[in-house]
Amino acid sequence: MEAARVKFETLFNLIGDLGPGGFTKATVALAFTERLLEALRYLAAPPVSEDDLQTIADVPSLAASVITADPDELAKVHDVLKAVIDPYRFPWVADGRKPTDQERSAALLASAVLLASQRVQTDRRNRGKTTQEQRVKDFLKNLGFAEVKPAAIATLVSGPQAGQFCGECKLGSRKGDVIVRLHDTRLMPCECKVSNSETNSVKRVVNDAAAKATSWNLEYGLRQVVPAAVIGGCFNPRNLLQAQDAGLTIFWAHDLAKLGEFIATTRPA
Repeated sequence: MEAARVKFETLFNLIGDLGPGGFTKATVALAFTERLLEALRYLAAPPVSEDDLQTIADVPSLAASVITADPDELAKVHDVLKAVIDPYRFPWVADGRKPTDQERSAALLASAVLLASQRVQTDRRNRGKTTQEQRVKDFLKNLGFAEVKPAAIATLVSGPQAGQFCGECKLGSRKGDVIVRLHDTRLMPCECKVSNSETNSVKRVVNDAAAKATSWNLEYGLRQVVPAAVIGGCFNPRNLLQAQDAGLTIFWAHDLAKLGEFIATTRPA
């Protein structure tokens, strides 16, 4: 919480408390240089993600070296951020005045709480994902699979061999969390997804895992890969059906026995 507050305090000092003439292309460039992009994104309501900001601003990258070197790209990012500044946390912006001390303190506190809360949620998801990946790996080992060192897999014959798996690595153009070589030599890239709400399930399953499944199927063919996901938490059934229609095979983290049953069917007769 304190770290988040310090980050916004630093940003406010750079951009003149969002007062008249404070939020300019020059101060935004300075914020990028000082690695304050996260705080800039959280001036918006709701906070804008890096992916969304890059897409909406139509810039090739949000790297400070890119944005500060090109006035046109900087202008696009500045204009997007200025348009989405939260009018409730920063009511003085629309009035074209400087904030009162009370308004400034309240805005700093609210912004810090917002950022800290999001960080906690992200940390929980990351810990859940890491734990889930380890559970999948341990389960595979119990089935007799051997873990091998991860390395980029460019062709179907590279990477883990039958009865082996590896941790996160690039399979074709996309990364997979756990890559399994089934007994019949097909590759099963397995995504590990944890969601804490039905809303998040769209991003976790449809926009991420299912999108990867489509990509892998196109690159390697339906008969050569079995894109899968091990999921845990809260998911919207409609999103799961969408993902399955896109070619994703889904297993629940609390019932990995189903994964084992499927793997057993791939043994040569």
